[in-house]
Amino acid sequence: MTASASPELSTPFEEEGSPPPVAADEGGDAPRTECTITADGSYAARLALDGDCWFPERWTLDGPEPYAVPLPSHQPEEPGTEVQPMGDGRVLIHRPTDGRHVFSLLYPTGPGTGELALGAVQCPQEGTRLRMLPPSPGGDKAYALAVGRSSSTVWLVAGGAFGPEHVARIPGRCSGGVWLDREGRMLALDRESEGRTKAVVVDLERGGEVSPLLQITADSDDRVLLADPDSGLLLIRSDAPSPGQERLGWGVLGSTLPVRFPECLRMPECVVTPFAIQPGQVLTPESCGVALRIDGPLAGWVAVWRPAERQLRHLAAPEGWLAGAGLWTREGVLQLPYSTEEVPCGVARVEAAGVRVAVDAGPGTAASAAESAASTDAETDPPGPVTPRPVPLQQAPLGGLVTK
Repeated sequence: MTASASPELSTPFEEEGSPPPVAADEGGDAPRTECTITADGSYAARLALDGDCWFPERWTLDGPEPYAVPLPSHQPEEPGTEVQPMGDGRVLIHRPTDGRHVFSLLYPTGPGTGELALGAVQCPQEGTRLRMLPPSPGGDKAYALAVGRSSSTVWLVAGGAFGPEHVARIPGRCSGGVWLDREGRMLALDRESEGRTKAVVVDLERGGEVSPLLQITADSDDRVLLADPDSGLLLIRSDAPSPGQERLGWGVLGSTLPVRFPECLRMPECVVTPFAIQPGQVLTPESCGVALRIDGPLAGWVAVWRPAERQLRHLAAPEGWLAGAGLWTREGVLQLPYSTEEVPCGVARVEAAGVRVAVDAGPGTAASAAESAASTDAETDPPGPVTPRPVPLQQAPLGGLVTK
């Protein structure tokens, strides 16, 4: 149901009763979002609050109106618990406990919650961190990344034949995690080695084969933040153009054009984090809408930008926005999930021009930094969801760094 009026808008992200903001960790990971959405936008999952107790909650987003289903367990969830929606509507839950990481699938069963145990991953080495990777394309599998002192391991924690399965071991400490294709095969990770961080691509169908993905200069830290498999558009962060100061940039897999670090994305007093790219723009990556979360000294808000434009369009976040969560439709509508006391499950819809906001309010809780030296020019690719194979973006040209 689309309401005729816009939701109340506010600049701060904080929602009464919401989890405290989580800062980026030492590995370079972005702050956790309060809500995780499947790759196709059908479902979302988050931890919701009931009094002083946290419990998993699934949102259905692909129907006529959004609605939420609570999935409480027999006891409240502990700090560090993660939830992730699967493509079939079940919710994967990750519970860390004493060096073990236990995984289960949750699903509604009438008035209660069903739970299918999947097994556990042991991390006996002191200091090892394990966290979920973003939802994989297809929605039938889920992966986690364990980061130790000198190596990182990718685990298939849901969708395998016999519980959690070891998929790949990568030398070095890894962070990030971005899917580069629609098949869930090519995974970009940011690997720290010898004091520098460079993005690599891990081929999960070739035994975890690792190859370089992003290296602008030998002395720069180069990370991949977001990717669109349709157009090949990449959003990256690097200190190559300004040593010691990270800049937000963009590029296209399969292109031979130089690195781009738009001046309009440079906001020294703020943290600018891309969180969604418009899909479906196969031959025109520069026209893709990009949604940005902007955290300032006193408040936060949303901005919309396209690589072909020289400016940002700043928008107040809807009240109760589940900060950092959202997705684009192919038609250019940005959808932002939010939750307030009056509307526990809602989606604000921002048109492409960024000038009109509508609300899908459910019934509540219901029972080139990255442009590469590639051999294929993206403009010559035929129409359709063609994914350029990731290629090393090594020593990309630094001429004309500040553009558009």
